[in-house]
Amino acid sequence: MAPRQIVLKQAWEIESGDRVAGQLVTGSLGDISIRLQGARLRAPFTGQVELAAKGFNCIYFSSPEVPAYLFRYCGVSRPHLGPIEAGDVMGRGRYIHFATLRRQPDGSWAMVEPSDRVLERSLNRPPPRLPF
Repeated sequence: MAPRQIVLKQAWEIESGDRVAGQLVTGSLGDISIRLQGARLRAPFTGQVELAAKGFNCIYFSSPEVPAYLFRYCGVSRPHLGPIEAGDVMGRGRYIHFATLRRQPDGSWAMVEPSDRVLERSLNRPPPRLPF
């Protein structure tokens, strides 16, 4: 599967994946950084995980439950690509950089304020399913 390329409305001088003084940039403006120390990163909804064409170990998560949004996670190791169920592991990482993007009328994407509920669902183990 080819990495997903998107058109982002905003362009920053320094972005994830760039190098400054020989050092790798792992996050950028608009990202929320979380220290995971190897903990699991979980799918917040049932959806799809794709590699991102740009950035440091970045993936995109999309879901029909929130069709106008795309969630970017950078710093992800061993990502699980393809279809995924809510609560399943998308990958791991020491530090994760999280950004929320919203589709614009022209088809491009713009960074918007991240949702703490989506981030919480990405970090917490889902409650056990009741057997019925």
